[in-house]
Amino acid sequence: MEIKEIVPEELLTSNAHELEPGQAELIGYAKSTEDVSDFMKKANEADKKVITIGAHTGLTGATYPHEGEWFLSLAEMTDIISLDKETLTLNVQAGVTLAQIRQYLADTPYFYAPDPGEKSATIGGTVGTNAGGMRAIKYGVTRDNVRGYDVVLANGDIIHAGSLNQKNSSGYDLKDLFIGSEGTLGVITELQLKLTTRPRFESSMLVGFEKLDDLAPTVYEILNSPVEPVALELLEKNSVGYAEDYLQVKMPKQEGAAFLLLTLNSNDEKALNRELDEVRSIVNSAGALNIRDIDEKEAKLVWNIRDHILTGIYAAATTKMYDPVVPTRYVPDLIIQSKKYADEMGISSAFFGHAGDGNIHICVLQEDYEDVQWKKMLVEYEQKLYPFIAELGGLPSAEHGIGLEKKEYLSHFYSKEYMNTLKAIKKALDPKNVLNPNRIFDL
Repeated sequence: MEIKEIVPEELLTSNAHELEPGQAELIGYAKSTEDVSDFMKKANEADKKVITIGAHTGLTGATYPHEGEWFLSLAEMTDIISLDKETLTLNVQAGVTLAQIRQYLADTPYFYAPDPGEKSATIGGTVGTNAGGMRAIKYGVTRDNVRGYDVVLANGDIIHAGSLNQKNSSGYDLKDLFIGSEGTLGVITELQLKLTTRPRFESSMLVGFEKLDDLAPTVYEILNSPVEPVALELLEKNSVGYAEDYLQVKMPKQEGAAFLLLTLNSNDEKALNRELDEVRSIVNSAGALNIRDIDEKEAKLVWNIRDHILTGIYAAATTKMYDPVVPTRYVPDLIIQSKKYADEMGISSAFFGHAGDGNIHICVLQEDYEDVQWKKMLVEYEQKLYPFIAELGGLPSAEHGIGLEKKEYLSHFYSKEYMNTLKAIKKALDPKNVLNPNRIFDL
């Protein structure tokens, strides 16, 4: 294991743009579970805090060093170990990226279902935040697609959580406990990912609506029909424009200011056509301006644009993004009200997201505001936004995590007793508060 006392400068900053560059004492590059275990034991002996880092694509400041911590990098743990066709399991190290997994499986009959927009993210990072992505409504989020993994505890001990068995009623479910814990309970090092057989047929359509108010009830109708979408994405025209500018491409022509991007798949072509007809009937009844069936080439273009909306927004201006989730029936309320808050404050905003599961990405752009003023405006915006999300029965994060950025608002959503339970779990597994300290909540 290589340890360096000079930490790459890019790791000292954060995708949370309001944070100033931090300071880390050193960085260790692990290549195995045993390396991670040894590193954690040394950190305990030296009484040092440890921040685990992968591809550095996080959006909540969770890997931001502000107390001279030690960095533990899993970026060199990039082995795809094996593909077990009998159990449909892919064994990988935590530093493998989503793009690598997609490429590795490209010529096989299988795929890994979770589909977050940032394909350069590591599997370890996406497990740490329980990432969702575009296919979550049919195939579930990350925790639904992980069979098990090795995890190094705060004291350096190694355990395996989960198994290849289909059922389990054998004590506490530790697998789900570590997934989504943002590296605060342990360091996940090697994983067994659940694979899915590719359906034989797939079809996508792009539906245009005059305004968001028309689109939102359509989502509800589709979800309450016999149709089982793979993806059901909400796109605003101006949000799409950022991706088009960044990629220097144009989305297939479509009328409207709000779009529904929908994909269906099946092993039965006739069944797929029946579902497509059902969707056409629903969106026509809802007043869709136009339905565009998109072929494989156009679908690849449109989904690439969808994947790069956030990248395009970031390229256009310093941006703060929020990833709340609300019950699906409240998606239009969330967008309309959060846009209203931004408009009243003179802030430009853009919206897109996973309409099928209630997860909307809210982006506010700094543009010409000075940094000091912008920070104050963000606080004011968040003090309006988060209580409203809580009022709708929503949660502050659907897939990016809490990190440093959202922890002060978590108590808006959970009771004191619930927060105390979270802290008790942390204290039990990490009594010295070594791992990613003060992320999610303060002890």
